[in-house]
Amino acid sequence: MTVRPQVLAGLLAVATVTCAAPAYATLPIQQWQTAGGARVLFVETHDLPMLDVAVDFPAGSSRDTREKSGLAALTLRMLRLGAEGLEEDQIAERLADVGADIGGRFDMDRAGYSLRTLSSGRERDQAIAVLLRILQKPTFPQAIFEREKERALAALKESDTKPEVIADREFKRLLYADHPYSLRGSGEIDTVARLNRDDLVDFYRRHFSARDAVVSIIGDLSREQARAIAEQLTSGLKTTAPLPALPPVPRLAKEQTSWIAHTATQAHILIGQPGIKRLDPDYFPLWLGNYVLGGGGFSSRLNEEIRQKRGFAYSAYSYFNPLAQEGPFQIGLQTKKDQAAEALKVARDTLVKFVADGPTQQEFEAAKQNIVGGFPLRIDSNAKILEYLSVIGFYRLPPTYLDDFPARIEAVTLAEVKDAWRRRIDPTRMATVVVGASARP
Repeated sequence: MTVRPQVLAGLLAVATVTCAAPAYATLPIQQWQTAGGARVLFVETHDLPMLDVAVDFPAGSSRDTREKSGLAALTLRMLRLGAEGLEEDQIAERLADVGADIGGRFDMDRAGYSLRTLSSGRERDQAIAVLLRILQKPTFPQAIFEREKERALAALKESDTKPEVIADREFKRLLYADHPYSLRGSGEIDTVARLNRDDLVDFYRRHFSARDAVVSIIGDLSREQARAIAEQLTSGLKTTAPLPALPPVPRLAKEQTSWIAHTATQAHILIGQPGIKRLDPDYFPLWLGNYVLGGGGFSSRLNEEIRQKRGFAYSAYSYFNPLAQEGPFQIGLQTKKDQAAEALKVARDTLVKFVADGPTQQEFEAAKQNIVGGFPLRIDSNAKILEYLSVIGFYRLPPTYLDDFPARIEAVTLAEVKDAWRRRIDPTRMATVVVGASARP
């Protein structure tokens, strides 16, 4: 356990709060800006002699262009494969020497690196020095670039045969059409083949800016030490012209369905539409309702109808992925090819009924209890807390977001859940992808 005992006591108390009860502090998040404008979020905890740091930038796959899809991911990959004075083997050796670990972080909106190291002076300083070079002084060696490009192309050729990859790619196309969210993070074979080293250098210079950086820190150090580390990691970054905001995501005008034949034994089914932004005012009622529909594991409606009653699939799920613009609302399952049409109908019927009627009072109360009661498990490790800090900083959520979360869930009413789902989710305008069924019924 990496959260301090007194903090954990507060977290456990959260499980029983009601909207009329006093607020409980979940995490003492400190927040400030560096001299270059980077946002910093810091949680001080001395339970273990460890330090976790993450630095994120608005450099995810949505910053690619259709002609150069895959550029953002390859740029991020190359940062750690050569930095001023260090080749890739030397980077790995310096990290291994102090028992540190660096990992890439990449999604539709964000790209960056995380670091885990011991907090003792020598180990911490050496690990931070390596991360600093990776972020501020990448060299993009030509020979390494050619190697990584070939690896990316080989991976694409292999993945493009997999039914789950085909389904996800087609689903994004139906949901987002020409919007940047339709672009696959790994790129396409033809777009990656056209990339050159100068493309990566240019992308890095435009997107890895001090002003746009978000630094998240949790661990065994003081605020003064955290402030010094944040300045170190960002002071050498360039300050470029502001990036344009991502365009709005249009709603689907009509239902769209794509059936794709495949030799796989199972059919992969995805259903959905553009959902919500990270700061959407309907976030909490939609999220609570989704726990009942398909986010609550085996107790959810979709699992009950598809798995328990009919045995069509081992599991079925639904989720919202809120982003800077409307991320996907998605339902997914896998089933035998000859059951695909029946399973799809059950999933659609379940969604239609849920949107029309909402959860029952019993389902609503159980969902609320499970979400609030399980909240401490969402922040029971430094790694989980680090990701929350990154999200709060990147999307400019209130620094009290984690404090407020249980009370915000408790405050949602059943009427608000029903109203939000009726307004925001339209079962008649869904994108549906089925990969693996032999033919459309």
